[in-house]
Amino acid sequence: MEQTFLVYSHNKSDVEWLRSALAPQQVLSVNEQLDDLLGLVDITGASLVFVGLGADNMVAQCGIIEGLLEARPFVTVVGLGDGLDNQLVISAMRAGARDFIIYGMRSSEVQGLVRRLSQRLPQMPVQKKQGELMLIYGAQPDADAALIALHLALGAQQQGESVLLLDLGIPFGESLEGLGLNTSFYFGDALRNLRRLDASLIDSAFCQHDSGLKVLAHDGQDGPLSAVHSTELYLLLGTLRQNFGRVIVNLCGQPDSESLRTFISNSQCLYWYIDQSVSCCKRSLEVLSEWRQRGIKLEHSKLLIDRYIASVAPDASTLASSFHMPLASTLPSCPALRLQVKNQGRSLFQGTPRNPLGRALQRLTDANTQTVDKNWRSGWMQRLKRVAG
Repeated sequence: MEQTFLVYSHNKSDVEWLRSALAPQQVLSVNEQLDDLLGLVDITGASLVFVGLGADNMVAQCGIIEGLLEARPFVTVVGLGDGLDNQLVISAMRAGARDFIIYGMRSSEVQGLVRRLSQRLPQMPVQKKQGELMLIYGAQPDADAALIALHLALGAQQQGESVLLLDLGIPFGESLEGLGLNTSFYFGDALRNLRRLDASLIDSAFCQHDSGLKVLAHDGQDGPLSAVHSTELYLLLGTLRQNFGRVIVNLCGQPDSESLRTFISNSQCLYWYIDQSVSCCKRSLEVLSEWRQRGIKLEHSKLLIDRYIASVAPDASTLASSFHMPLASTLPSCPALRLQVKNQGRSLFQGTPRNPLGRALQRLTDANTQTVDKNWRSGWMQRLKRVAG
C-alpha cells in the first residue's frame, strides 16, 4: 500500500536522496514554519516524519522535533543526518526521535527501517471525510476542456453537492467566460492567503454562479503552476476538500511538473481528456508513458474522448486499448451549440436540455456520483475496521 512520508529539512539534496531511497512511496518536503508541518500531518495523515539535522541547525531542528511531538504525539520522528557526528544522533534522540538515518545508506536499508517502524506505528485518528478530488487532464491546451469541466461541476452542484470548480487549464480563465462570471480573487490569491483560508474567506472571496457553484481560476499573471511548491498545493487542496463535497479541477494543457503530479497523486478520479487527432493522442501517450515509468498511480484514470465522430478512425475502443484505460465517455461535437454556450455564458442544461452533448454530460455526472458514493462507503468502512483493530 502506498504511503506518504514527510521530511523537514533545509537541504534539498538530502530530500532528493530520501525520495530516491523510498521510491515509489510519496515523500513531501517542508522547510518553513512548524505550523506548515502540522498542517501537512493533518491533511496527509502521515505518521512518520523525517527531520534533517546538521551541526549548524541542530538546536533549531531539535526544537522542531519537540514541538511536533508535543502537538502530534502519535507521530513517529526519524532523524536524518551525518552518522559520524554522535552529537547529532544523541540530540535527536533526546528530542524524541525514534531512530536515525545516515546519509548514504542503501535504499534497502532505509526501506527496511521504515517498514519496521511502520509496523509499530500507533493507530492514527480517523480523519474527517474530505471532498472528492476529480481532475480533467490532457497534454495539450484546449478551451473545450473548460466547457466540459464546468458542466460536470454544474451537474454535480444540481444534484445537491457543494462543488468547487478549480480552473487551471490553458487557456486561462475559460470557465469564467463560459459562466459569465467576473472575479477579483484568483488561484494565486488563494495561495498567498493560505494561512487564513477558511470557510468565511471562501464564502466572501470565491466567485459564485447562480446555481451555487463556486469557481476559483488562474488569471495567467501569477506564474506557472510548476513554480508552486508541492507543500503549498497539499495545504490548499486539504483546505478546499474540507470545505467542499467535490473539487473539480481542469488541468488541460499544463506541462508536466511536480505540482501537476501532486494533483494526480491526490485525486480520486482522473478523466484523461483527448480527441481523435493523431497529434493529440501522441502528446498524451508520451506523458502517460513517462508517468507510468515513474510509477505514478493511474488506476483511477478513465479516457474521455471529446468531439467524437463515430465514422472516423481511430474509434473509441481502439483509443481505450491504446491508452490502456477504461472508456468513461465519448462526447459529441455539436460545434454550433458549443459556440452559443460560450458566447452567451449559459449552461447546456438550460434552454435545450435534450441536446446530445448535454445528455452525454448528464450521464457522465450521474455515473461519477454513483462511483463516488460507493468508494466513500467502502473507504469509510475500511478506516473503521483499522481503528477497531
